[in-house]
Amino acid sequence: MVGTAALTPLFAWLGPLGFAPLLGLAGLLCLPALKIGVRDGSLAVVLLLAVAWAAFSTLWSVHRPRELEDSVALKLLLQLPLYWAAWLGARRADPELRRLALRIFAWGLAAYGALLLIEGLTGAAVYRGLRDLIHDPIRPDLGRKNVAQGSFVLALLWPVAAIGGYRAGAPAWLALPMAAGTVVLAHNFLSDAPVLAVGLVVAVGGLIWIWPRLAPKALAVGAAGVVLVMPLIILAVRLLGLGQHLPESWAQRMGYWTYAMERIADHPWRGWGLDASRAFSPHIQLHPHNGPLQVWLELGLPGAALAALAWIFIFRRLVRDRRSLVAGAAAGSAAVYLFFGVVSFGVWQEWWLALAALTAVIAALVGAAEQRAPNPIDAADQYE
Repeated sequence: MVGTAALTPLFAWLGPLGFAPLLGLAGLLCLPALKIGVRDGSLAVVLLLAVAWAAFSTLWSVHRPRELEDSVALKLLLQLPLYWAAWLGARRADPELRRLALRIFAWGLAAYGALLLIEGLTGAAVYRGLRDLIHDPIRPDLGRKNVAQGSFVLALLWPVAAIGGYRAGAPAWLALPMAAGTVVLAHNFLSDAPVLAVGLVVAVGGLIWIWPRLAPKALAVGAAGVVLVMPLIILAVRLLGLGQHLPESWAQRMGYWTYAMERIADHPWRGWGLDASRAFSPHIQLHPHNGPLQVWLELGLPGAALAALAWIFIFRRLVRDRRSLVAGAAAGSAAVYLFFGVVSFGVWQEWWLALAALTAVIAALVGAAEQRAPNPIDAADQYE
């Protein structure tokens, strides 16, 4: 966990694709902690069924991987146990090392936020200068594009990292450079989603703070509803004419979403098969840039139902009898992950799934640290 914390800012800046092997290695080293407790059973069953259905759908998928290493089904079958082990390893970590990891996460991501401030104000000058130094120059526009991807990483991780560091003894003001770096860089590099994500964290965290029992349940219902009715939402947008005169990037998304809707109508029950989105080029490039629509398109109603159940169990785990900064931060990060999935990333992108696991790992570290019990391992078993 300490090593993962130390490498996270570096990967966020220089290569987010590295999060997949990083979390895979963390899970491999935590395999002795792998088990499914009573409280985790429902979520585990849903995730296992989802992976099994995704793998089964390859029988009729219209996309066939050319190489074994391109098989999404195989990757999912490996990722689930490894990421689950990393999550459990965080819950069972030695208390002193747990606090050390949380402080490193907080200070490291705060430093990364400060770096993003500089990058945002200078047009990614530091990143481009590093590329020049290693004799691998990059065009300014591509440099900004690569650095902008890191703002999505920080927008997702900063709530749990900031609260985790604070609970472990780091100063609370470390949240400021994290949030500011995300907003300034994303705004200057014309990425709307990370800017909106910071506001979303504040809104969701506030709801959890005010209504610690009711708000997580409402968010669970809302998240499940977004997944299940996303095709109807896109249809309503089209019928009301709200998708007209949009900026180019959003107009392109609407084109993807409209075409995906048409294909979903062809096979609403079983979908087109895992990773089938890749077969619909040029109408869809790689994926529809809308996670719920991609699940509907590829896995049909069973896949959408399982995804909705997973979100229900994730948010309901955050129900508390009293106000909790930890629950608020975890809910904020979960809401950001769902939001980014709706507007940006593909469901099966390896680094993006790894970031979901990393978010859960940080939340587990701080959740276990919040417990006050004689036996820290037993206490961690009761917590996220």
